[in-house]
Amino acid sequence: MRELYRAVWRVSGREQVFLVVLALLVAGLASVPLRFQQLAINGLVEHPDARALAWNCAGFVGAILLSAALKFVLGLRLSLVGERVVRLIRERLYTNLVDDVARDPAAAAQRGRILAMLNAEAELVGSFAGAAVASPLLQVGTLASVIAFIAASQPLLGLLALVVVLPQAGIVVALQHRINERVRSRVQSLRDVSDRIGGGDLARIDDAVLADFQNVLETRRAIFGLKLSSKFALGALSAFGKLGILFLGGWFVLRGATDVGTVVASLTGLSRIEGPWRDLVAFYRMASTVRVKYAMLLPAIASRS
Repeated sequence: MRELYRAVWRVSGREQVFLVVLALLVAGLASVPLRFQQLAINGLVEHPDARALAWNCAGFVGAILLSAALKFVLGLRLSLVGERVVRLIRERLYTNLVDDVARDPAAAAQRGRILAMLNAEAELVGSFAGAAVASPLLQVGTLASVIAFIAASQPLLGLLALVVVLPQAGIVVALQHRINERVRSRVQSLRDVSDRIGGGDLARIDDAVLADFQNVLETRRAIFGLKLSSKFALGALSAFGKLGILFLGGWFVLRGATDVGTVVASLTGLSRIEGPWRDLVAFYRMASTVRVKYAMLLPAIASRS
């Protein structure tokens, strides 16, 4: 993974700095709407005032719109950086193939494998470059911002939110290693198919190609099973977390240890955590997959000079 990030920094270091700044701004805004929601609800319960309600609602909407605008700019820049790196990888693959064939005409037999790399593999590895730093920073920052807000409002509710998140991380890490092994097997099977079709005799059916197709199917089936099992476990933990905040928060309200606005904002915050956490899990899985594919792609894109 370290080598992958070194490569990303070499080709897009300057752009990554700007993306990091945008990600930090968006993450910092994550808890602001929760604060305005908390103030609005508590104001209605304790000291009803139409002007205060209007200001809190305006602040709530303003924070959401500002965050959405920054996310738009961030998403656009992430995509553009990724596409530039995809183009760079494809140019390197193509020029290296031409150079190899010029030195050794037998290298043309690798054309099918290079075509496979030019398409799906280059697309995935290159697109990762845009999200490599800013995306996980955005998601982790958002999680930290929301959990910190909940903890500042009611420490035990913040601790409960943290307890919900940590086991989810353990589940994802445990299952991803098994997924990576299957990803490596799938990529190798597809490359073998490309080699056989590109350099083989198409006058007859090649049983090895059909066997590779079957292996790809079985591998994908195993990956689907692992991902869906992880999704079920994460969903169950999230549901128990909401139940815990509702029950514990309600109990605190009955004892006068907190207010209704804090409980509602905490529930909203836990729901808001689900999106960033889901994106963070998706990024971790993508990063693990890209690490495997980059290691397999590196010999073909390494400079010949």
